[in-house]
Amino acid sequence: MSVFTNPASRSVEQAKAYTLAVLDLVGERDPLEVLRETESALRTVLDGLTEEQRTTPEAPAKWSVRHVIQHLADSELVWGYRLRMVLAHDRPTLTGYDQDRWAEHLRYDDVDAERALRDFAVLRDRNLRLLTPLPARELQRVGVHTERGEESVAHMIRLYAGHDVLHLRQIDRIQRAIGAT
Repeated sequence: MSVFTNPASRSVEQAKAYTLAVLDLVGERDPLEVLRETESALRTVLDGLTEEQRTTPEAPAKWSVRHVIQHLADSELVWGYRLRMVLAHDRPTLTGYDQDRWAEHLRYDDVDAERALRDFAVLRDRNLRLLTPLPARELQRVGVHTERGEESVAHMIRLYAGHDVLHLRQIDRIQRAIGAT
């Protein structure tokens, strides 16, 4: 199993390894720039795919490009909520969620990839506007994630940038697997 496998039932050690690996994906890049560039990268992908390619999973029981884009939109919604909780409250609890259950129960199989990308773009724009004028002291505010422990706003920015990189790489892998590149 890859360190990037993110089951809801993972141990504290697995959650820590996952977090460190995702943070490492950003490398030396500015995490805010990564976050700003993701929408354009997703748009480029979608513009190059047919509807069939958007909806074909890389393998049985795996996600398609449309699943990944909907996951990114839902993750952006969750991140926006978490950011607002941390910025407005002292050490709030940040609840985790099972991404596979969301995909199944929130009907990712029925999602329109274009609409999911529009949702993602609106949410990302609003979250970036919230962060852009943020004073440095606000970046140090923390919430307590139920699976990962304390997370500052600065940490979350880097984590979500790495999450973007992870899923852009996943989309690239899906495209190769279905012969779309």
